[in-house]
Amino acid sequence: MWLDEVPAGAVNAANGSPLHSQVGAIIRSHIVNGQLPPGSQLPTEAELQERFSVSRSVVRQALATLSAEGLVQRGRGRGSVVSPRGEHHRLVQRMSGLSTQISAEGADVFTAVLALAPEQNAAASAALGGAEVVGIRRLRSAGTGPLAVIHTWLPLSIGAGLTAVELTDASLHTVLRSRLGVSFVSGRRQVRAVAATEGLAKLLQISVGEPLLLLEGTSLDEHGVPIEMFSTWHRADRVVFDLDVVDADAPAIAPDLAHADGRVTRPQLAAHAADLARQLHELSVELDRND
Repeated sequence: MWLDEVPAGAVNAANGSPLHSQVGAIIRSHIVNGQLPPGSQLPTEAELQERFSVSRSVVRQALATLSAEGLVQRGRGRGSVVSPRGEHHRLVQRMSGLSTQISAEGADVFTAVLALAPEQNAAASAALGGAEVVGIRRLRSAGTGPLAVIHTWLPLSIGAGLTAVELTDASLHTVLRSRLGVSFVSGRRQVRAVAATEGLAKLLQISVGEPLLLLEGTSLDEHGVPIEMFSTWHRADRVVFDLDVVDADAPAIAPDLAHADGRVTRPQLAAHAADLARQLHELSVELDRND
């Protein structure tokens, strides 16, 4: 049983954080890393109390916090079980942002603007061609709570006229496209795992040090001009990064044959093959004429 593998003294008043937070963090980490999959029965309050040498009130407060976070379901007579995963999926190679992709799942997305003002940021200024920049910090939520903190930098020429009101519960890309005709057509992305700082933990309603997925990148317009730099910290227990992959050695499929989801139908393949055969025949006739 996973509980037996928790080292003695894992919960200790000398650690500096409340006992219920320590108990909750241990259970949460086992849920996040998959050791406690959805539907798993948690130990009883008495078992947790004995294992961690804490009072029943501490255990109940820890479970109440996990329940409020949507990680645990509690019921009279059936104890506590791990909740079904409320995961949202993001295709990181797509230019569309988190808001657009989650909305496509049918979920309601909420965005709060935490800050919007000119900033002194050497890295962002350099990435955006030396321009003065506007910084936008937002908190994005869906379903049971917060999902991500987004910090975006735009050239002052683009971001100066934006307001917090128009960006509340809205997609930044959509606002810029409709208002200023700005198009995001390409860019570079990178992903890394980081630990939650005190500020991020408070906004995302998790414990300090919990794992986050950090997506960073720059975006270019149709002329190849950099117009955006961003860093987005995602809750690792609520956001999953998906990647479309292809076999580099496989024959390429013409882009115009594929659906939006990458599927190619049999009639499309047949039509493409017929068109190739026609082109080969025409080339053969042309070669015969030139002989």
